Amino acid sequence: MINRAITQLLREDLLHNRKIVIVYGPRQVGKTTLVQEILAGIPVKKIEINADQIKYHDVLSSRDLTKMQNLIGDNELIFIDEAQNISNIGINLKILYDSLPDLKIIVTGSSSFDLANQIQEPLTGRTKTYRLYPIAVQELSRMYTPFEIKDQLENYLTYGMYPEILQLSGDQAKRAHLQELTSSYLYKDVLQLSNIKHSDKIYKLLKLLAFRAGSLVSLHELGKSLEMSHETVSSYIDLLEKGFIVFRLSGFSRNLRKEVTKMNKIYFYDTGIRNALLENFNQPAYRHDLGSLWENFLIAERRKKIEYDRLYGSCYFWRTYSGAELDYVEERDGRLHGYEIKWKPGKGKAPATWQETYPNASFHQLNPDDFLDFVV
Repeated sequence: MINRAITQLLREDLLHNRKIVIVYGPRQVGKTTLVQEILAGIPVKKIEINADQIKYHDVLSSRDLTKMQNLIGDNELIFIDEAQNISNIGINLKILYDSLPDLKIIVTGSSSFDLANQIQEPLTGRTKTYRLYPIAVQELSRMYTPFEIKDQLENYLTYGMYPEILQLSGDQAKRAHLQELTSSYLYKDVLQLSNIKHSDKIYKLLKLLAFRAGSLVSLHELGKSLEMSHETVSSYIDLLEKGFIVFRLSGFSRNLRKEVTKMNKIYFYDTGIRNALLENFNQPAYRHDLGSLWENFLIAERRKKIEYDRLYGSCYFWRTYSGAELDYVEERDGRLHGYEIKWKPGKGKAPATWQETYPNASFHQLNPDDFLDFVV
């Protein structure tokens, strides 16, 4: 069992904080397992509800306190798994929270856009929210030495960090699982809950984004390829973000005339998912896209660390129209930190334009020999 980064925080909130605890994250990353593990160590009487089962929907969407009390009985804690499946879940949780002050409530959801829309307004001030992603290198570092992590790095890049992937042995088993994830689970909620008219276009868009991971993305070009407006493409990417499949980085700038800001870069939360969409599970030594794959992996791992460690700041890439660039930039506590991501070891040098424009900013190069501090 891999000890997840948010385990202790979740346990403390359930024991000592009255707020409703919400755990968001994509399917198959271990939300249910994590909550069940925590609940097993909490000495209270509890009821667990799987909202994939339709028998619970009528009661938990009823706005009827008596009905919900009959369901809960004398339990002191209620756990609702996949709560996004229940309509009006937010207002019903508000009724429970306001009417039963001693009841502990924890819910999970695999689609942030739907659950957030239902919960945000009715539960303002009543929730504590966490996000759970595929396994982080930070979490593995508690079990394995730096040598062991680096020894498995190529497998992490190729097959990603989903919990089951890390437990499977053999390339064929891993490939089969990733292909099932991409076809059955990955955007199931996006398709079900967003009323997308052209569901086939979601897959095509994801494949195009997989090819362009780490590169500047033109919504106009994507729209032209998919025969859709760039506004529709943007809305689809927004749904994929809220479904925890991809995320965007915008360009950093304090000098709009020199620096690129109008286009974003898009990355996948998991490189195994990206490779499955590309149907390319070659090891790094045999890949033409190794640079973008390594960049995607590191920036996704950094995103997990920022979330789990509650680091506050903003994340960007930096590029000028003349071609100078940095793969990744963070602005924290009024300071700028620039990073160049390279697969081949060696000492890099900050672009002269970066040094001239931001003389007080730091610069770091990240490679397979020297990346653990960045993600752990």
